[in-house]
Amino acid sequence: MSNPPLQNIDATPIIEVAAAVITKPDNSFLLTCRPEGKPYAGYWEFPGGKVETNEAPLHALNRELQEELGIQIKHAYPWITRVFSYPHATVRLRFFRVTEWHGEPWAREKQQLCWQFSDNVTVTPMLPANAPILRALSLPPVYAITHANELGIDASMTQIEQALQGGLRLIQIREKHLDKDKLLTFSNQVISLAHNFDAKVLINSDTRLSRELGADGIHLTSSQLMTHASRPDPAYDWCGASCHNAEELFAAEQLGVDFVVLGPILPTRSHPNGLLLGWRKFAALIQDYPLPVYALGGLQHADLTTAQEFGAHGIAMMRGAI
Repeated sequence: MSNPPLQNIDATPIIEVAAAVITKPDNSFLLTCRPEGKPYAGYWEFPGGKVETNEAPLHALNRELQEELGIQIKHAYPWITRVFSYPHATVRLRFFRVTEWHGEPWAREKQQLCWQFSDNVTVTPMLPANAPILRALSLPPVYAITHANELGIDASMTQIEQALQGGLRLIQIREKHLDKDKLLTFSNQVISLAHNFDAKVLINSDTRLSRELGADGIHLTSSQLMTHASRPDPAYDWCGASCHNAEELFAAEQLGVDFVVLGPILPTRSHPNGLLLGWRKFAALIQDYPLPVYALGGLQHADLTTAQEFGAHGIAMMRGAI
């Protein structure tokens, strides 16, 4: 079935909606099928519903999940916000990741329920607004950044292999100080090893090298982000970008990258006295942001929960990940 045509968002009143990505420990998430009598009956979606006037989105979500599924939220954190225009309405969907709840979901409104995985969604058709949500869900919670110039190539490869064995699935090769030959050798080794674990590898800034080596995508620096008029070569599967402020976040959104890295949050070894965002400013900058955001700067694995509570998709790390 073809997607409904988009309308001019500015000309249509926006309906506020809260939606839940209810996630089990195995990373499966719950989808529901819209029952007869509702618009788009038979389409699959993330459960949730309209936010009433003067109602907090999370309160609305808890109410809707009780009504639809008979569960109560125990633990949820804000994630991403998307605006989408259907022929009948324009909606602002505020997604929350729900990781703990009371009760067992059941179809209180006679709707179908199905647990799915982001890399193998078997139900169809999906509401068109959910396509970027499914793509975002395929991103892992940890984004590792290499530092082979500091460790040495052999030591770095050993650490990368250990991290991949431990579940790492997203790596950025960022080596500003390796000479050309060493960078080529190192990048080839990382990509080959990572692909053995079904992990993705992005090359920082160098589009030519990314294409040449068959990497999974490109990671734009903040300066590249501000000078690009369009997303890099669409042949790239993934495109990330580094951001430090609201202007760069807006540029990333307009460019249509898949995710951003925002920081620094805490002091780092390389920039102990640098200008920091801190968690509160980080949360304010990404409130209602439409793209997944990785928090960066002085973080360790133990900071992942904190980052997610403040709205991050996950954390990006150099020394803490590999």
